[in-house]
Amino acid sequence: MHAWICSNDGGPEALRWTEQATPEPGPGQARVAIRAASLNFPDLLITQGKYQHKPPYPFVPGAEFAGVVEAVGDGVTRLKVGDRVIALAGTGGFATHALVDEARLLPLPAGMPFEHGAAFAFTYGTSHHALIDRGALQAGETVLVLGAGGGVGTAAVQIAKAAGARVIAGAAGADKVAFCREIGADETIDYASEDLRERLKALTGGRGPDVVYDPVGGDLAEAAFRSIAWRGRYLVVGFAAGGIPTLPLNLPLLKGASLVGVFWGEFVRREPAASARGLAQLAGWYAEGRVRPLIDSQLPLAELGEAFRRLAARQVRGKLVMVQPG
Repeated sequence: MHAWICSNDGGPEALRWTEQATPEPGPGQARVAIRAASLNFPDLLITQGKYQHKPPYPFVPGAEFAGVVEAVGDGVTRLKVGDRVIALAGTGGFATHALVDEARLLPLPAGMPFEHGAAFAFTYGTSHHALIDRGALQAGETVLVLGAGGGVGTAAVQIAKAAGARVIAGAAGADKVAFCREIGADETIDYASEDLRERLKALTGGRGPDVVYDPVGGDLAEAAFRSIAWRGRYLVVGFAAGGIPTLPLNLPLLKGASLVGVFWGEFVRREPAASARGLAQLAGWYAEGRVRPLIDSQLPLAELGEAFRRLAARQVRGKLVMVQPG
């Protein structure tokens, strides 16, 4: 097998494509022949030693992927050789093969191609947990999605629409704003050229959004929170802008608003039954055509460096997927 090995916190440039012995699965594990792996912003952070989870070196990055079960270890009961699966492994995806605990493997829904499977659970799971579980989003409410042109952002737009909400998509640049309209956003804000607070006032009649979905952080956070509606819910999803904002705590008081943390990976670990219910609803929405992973482009696994470059430069609309011929 071949794998991209991370041996230090030097970022994507320090990754090395190496040949290794193909491992045999241990008890409770399956070996997956990887067909597609998606690139997420945490994959960039983890190679830089900046992510919440810091695996010991050396490791193979790549949080989510899809492929075919090639071998199973003792005690594996839900899977058999030949099964098509989605892996929520946290690491291991940027390789030709990976060992994955059975509990972290899900059946690939019927009719879903590998590239969609690799781009589905992480971003859609995160956004579903944020909006439906943590944000208690109701039909008829207004949602502001920041970073709406990216991976979790596009998922959030689709999920909010599936839940019956009105969606205001915020993104930087005319191209991304137009893309958000294409995927179903009711209104858009180009916060690279428009004042976020003034535009939100105009779009909501001064009331503000009921829910703010924020995977960006940075300078946008305080402006968005100051605009939130009474009893609004501000969902802290991530910090793609790089800076972790500090908010005056009088803002939640004045708006009767909630500041809500979203950590999907820990949710999956601590509440597996609730996580499974959310993913089942998403699979149903996928079958109905209400949500669909938006693939910016597919690149060969050997071109992972170029994929990281595009991600870091904010040149991705939706998801980048690395593919491996079967």
